[in-house]
Amino acid sequence: MMQTEQQPQPQPQNQLMVQNSGSLSFSSHMSKEDEEMSKSALSTFRAKEEEIERKKLEVREKVQLQLGRVEEETKRLAVIREELEALADPMRKEVSLVRKKIDAVNKELKPLGHTCQKKEREYKEALEAFNDKNKEKVQLITKLMELVGESEKLRMKKLEELSKSVDSIQ
Repeated sequence: MMQTEQQPQPQPQNQLMVQNSGSLSFSSHMSKEDEEMSKSALSTFRAKEEEIERKKLEVREKVQLQLGRVEEETKRLAVIREELEALADPMRKEVSLVRKKIDAVNKELKPLGHTCQKKEREYKEALEAFNDKNKEKVQLITKLMELVGESEKLRMKKLEELSKSVDSIQ
């Protein structure tokens, strides 16, 4: 709302005067009327400058207020965006945490699985060796039983012969 009125410009103290004779001369004193006009123009100029400065301060304050509001709105929008992202997957953090734990357990399971397979192979080999030795033992026991049976038969036969021999001597 600045007024664009033209104010009379202050007159210089030494004004150029044209004399009747046609020569130019400078008057070093101003008339009362010129002096008042100059003071009036100067005070009007100062008033306008003060008004401009005041309006400039008002605009600066308004800009600062707007900047403050913009900052608040930016913060508010950031909060809303975070809430929106959380709505997209409310369990995202928990899911991510569980997935990380699963990955960690999988890493632990791999060597354990290899160890388990190795132990199973060792167990199967040991079981096979045990079964082979058990079969060998059964075969040996069977042979022992046969030998003991034969030995008993032979001893019984010998005893009978000796018994007959003893009986025949009497």
